[in-house]
Amino acid sequence: MANFPFSRAPVDVPKVDTRYRTIHTPIPAPGTEAILAELDRYESRSMHGQMPIVWDRAQDFNVYDIAGNRWIDFTSTIFVANTGHSNPHLKFRLGKTLDGDLVHTYVYAHPLRAEYLKKLIDMTPIYFEKAFLLSAGTEATEAALKLMRMNGLRLGKRKLGVVCIEGNWHGRTMGAQLMGGNRKQGAWIGFSDPDIHHIPFPYPWVLGGKTGSEFLQEGLRRLEEKGVDLAVDVCGFMLETFQGWAAVFYPPDFVRQIKRLCEKNNLLLSFDEMQAGFARTGKMFGYEHYGVDADLICCGKGMSSGLPLSAVLGSREVMDLPEIGDMSSTHSANPLCCAAGLATLEFIESNDLVNEAARKGKIFHDLLNGMMERHSGRISHVCGRGMIAGVIFRNPRDGKPDGTFPSKVSERAMQKGLLLVHTGRESIKVAPPLTIPEDALREGVEVFEEAISEIEREEER
Repeated sequence: MANFPFSRAPVDVPKVDTRYRTIHTPIPAPGTEAILAELDRYESRSMHGQMPIVWDRAQDFNVYDIAGNRWIDFTSTIFVANTGHSNPHLKFRLGKTLDGDLVHTYVYAHPLRAEYLKKLIDMTPIYFEKAFLLSAGTEATEAALKLMRMNGLRLGKRKLGVVCIEGNWHGRTMGAQLMGGNRKQGAWIGFSDPDIHHIPFPYPWVLGGKTGSEFLQEGLRRLEEKGVDLAVDVCGFMLETFQGWAAVFYPPDFVRQIKRLCEKNNLLLSFDEMQAGFARTGKMFGYEHYGVDADLICCGKGMSSGLPLSAVLGSREVMDLPEIGDMSSTHSANPLCCAAGLATLEFIESNDLVNEAARKGKIFHDLLNGMMERHSGRISHVCGRGMIAGVIFRNPRDGKPDGTFPSKVSERAMQKGLLLVHTGRESIKVAPPLTIPEDALREGVEVFEEAISEIEREEER
């Protein structure tokens, strides 16, 4: 993420008082600067760089700061609060668990763990038979890498290659960053794994009239030229369900062709579902939009509504490849996280959030596409499905990607009572809690467009 210089000093902004937004102080609110300075003093700067708001509380689709200003949240923190902030059913489940005086058990069994895992498997496609619980998304993608390679060993593969996609993001640990497509961010590792291969991502603006399948074949031809034989040198594919920074989905035939190659060559097809899972895209899992069966999926973020829980799901055959004790995690199967995971699944099911996300997602994307039509010089694409979208900006003078303009828009929207996902590049991502009412959704998009229009006028002066 580029470090945009958001002002920490309070700025006088127009007051806002609507049904869903309240701005009654300068922004950032007085007192914010002192707290951020304290964090600068004691905390690694790698945790900083977001817009200067000090959160006090968050409820459903609203965020409140230390001065009582209120925002419509189009971030879900970072695609975590699918069921809404401080979900009442989540709080009930957590409270009941805390009242039972069981907070941690390491890998010793507890009843809630068994109840949660059964519910998780029951609510996923039939080919997912077992799960492995962890704490963070990057742990889950690391575990999937291990499982793919262990399966390759079982099958007697000559090499344990994994094919990944340029530009995908899988986390910040070593294996995750080796699989990710950002070489600069992985430079600290000091080497490249010769058996982790990358092929280009089929952005709509680079297809050049090719089908997704044709584009895939061109990428795989590069591997063939390097002597990589899918049948003996590769054990799996790892795909982020959509390209994270802009919510760009693959052409379905791109993924379907990968699935056919996996079946032909005894490869595992894995999806990183961190941002896409648990109803966010109008499907329980985002990969379902491609009409394929996955061998492994890596989940996190929205699966527990705010507590540190992630997972890998797969068949019994693959999930049981590690011996007893070969894969375990200290905290993730603890009673509180299992309670959060169970509450999330129960709420998704009882409130039909999958279908609700699909229904509201159509409204959401219609609004965003209308905004793009009215600002076609600035907005080149609106990507995504369901209740997640990436709005991609360009410089109207030369048509090139513009990373500064969306940062200014994000800051202006913040001053108006709307939180957007600041990516630090030429996109803004938007992903409200799935519980947001339609009129709040419409109000949020209106504020988003107001911010775009104001920054446009200011830059034209």
